[in-house]
Formats: sequence, C-alpha cells, structure tokens
Amino acid sequence: MWQLLPPTALLLLVSAGTQAADLPKAVVLLDPQWDRVLKDDHVTLKCQGDYPLGDNSTQWWHNGTLIPNQASSYFITDAKVEDSGDYKCQTGLSTLSDPVKLKVYVGWLLLQAPRWVVQEGEPIKLKCHSWKNTTVRKVQFFQNGQGKQFSYQNSDFCIPEAKLEHSGSYFCRGIIGSKNESSEAMNITVQGQENPPTSSSFFPPWHQITFFLVMGLLFAVDTGLYFSVKRALRNSKEDWRNGKVTWTQGPQGK
Repeated sequence: MWQLLPPTALLLLVSAGTQAADLPKAVVLLDPQWDRVLKDDHVTLKCQGDYPLGDNSTQWWHNGTLIPNQASSYFITDAKVEDSGDYKCQTGLSTLSDPVKLKVYVGWLLLQAPRWVVQEGEPIKLKCHSWKNTTVRKVQFFQNGQGKQFSYQNSDFCIPEAKLEHSGSYFCRGIIGSKNESSEAMNITVQGQENPPTSSSFFPPWHQITFFLVMGLLFAVDTGLYFSVKRALRNSKEDWRNGKVTWTQGPQGK
C-alpha cells in the first residue's frame, strides 16, 4: 500500500503523524472537585486544551458516546444516577484526554475527597456532604470504625500530614432533622515516600565501568600516538632545514 502512495502523500502522512504526537493532551477538571456527588447536585466539567485561532469548539464523550456539546465546559444540573461514568474531552489542538470518573449516589450523606490516594506527608481532606446541602448536626468522622472528629456543625475533616497509619476505611455520620444518617464507607490509601538510594546505587554497573576504562585507555593510546607522530614530523622538518639529510651512494657509484 505504501508503495502506491506518491512521495508527497507519504510526506504529508508522516508530517501529520508527527504533529499529532507533538500535541498536548487535554485535561478534564471537575468543579467542584469531587468525583462523587449526590443526586440533584450541580457539576461542571471543564476541558483544558489548546484551540486553533477562531475555533473554540470542544468534543465531549460520556462512556464512549459523543455528547452533542461543543462548549469548553459541560454542565450537569440536577445530577442523575445515569450521569455516572467516564468523561473525556478533546480540543482542536490537543489529543483526547484521560477519562475522569464521576459517580452519582442516592442518599442523605456522602463522604467526599479531592483524592482517595495521597502521598505520605500530604494532607487528607474529607467532606461530609448532605443531599441538597441540608443542615447536618453532630457530625462525626470515623476511621476503621473509630471516631476521629466530632463537631456540632463542621462537615469538614482534615489531616494536615498523612502517615501510613492513616490509610483505611472512612465514613461520616450526622443528624439530619430527627434522623441519624451515615455515609457509605470509602477507602483512603496513603502511599509511602520512595526509598532513598542506597550507597551502591551511586556506582555504575560493572559493564559501564569496563566500558569507560577501555575508552580511557584507547584515548590515552590515541593521544600518545598523536604526540609521538607530531614530534617525529617536527624533528624531520628541523633536520631538513639544518641540512642534516644524508645521501647514501649505491654500489654502482663506486
């Protein structure tokens, strides 16, 4: 097939492929930042990407199906369970984004977090969100069944610096009206910092050491030969100038 294409067409295909590979990837952002929301919540998905001059159209996909929306933001008003799923976007000068997962729950309370996986030393931020922002009293947060915070009205819980022991199952509970309601439990994972390099990692592997030794030896030999030849040529030139060149007469000249 490639043999049938003229050189110009092949050049255009290669150029197009190279340009596509150089394009940045679009990014989907949630506003608010929660990837878990309650039914009837309002959610805005924003597409970050580069646009051609005069063309701000954006393509959106929900669970692999193209959405008839070409704005840079996709608004979900009064979220429904069927709005759950993966969302992707793409702009004229960006490649398809990674999927962002949104899940819509039905209930009175929902535990929310910006991230469910955090690095050791980073903060853990949790929110006990109520349906239609109904007032919640006597809010409690639990980790692995043990109470961590109690407040009469504060629905936020923060651990400034996460440690490995902060990993676990979390949920919140509170009083709405006259009912004691609880959220579904969610797992928080705290990942440890990467191990510092050991002393042995500062030394290159043996084959690299051998390679550099051989290269150094060859360089030394090359350098020595270069200066030796240069010195010999200089001496020959000086002998010529000083008339020290001798001629040897052959046998026939006797």
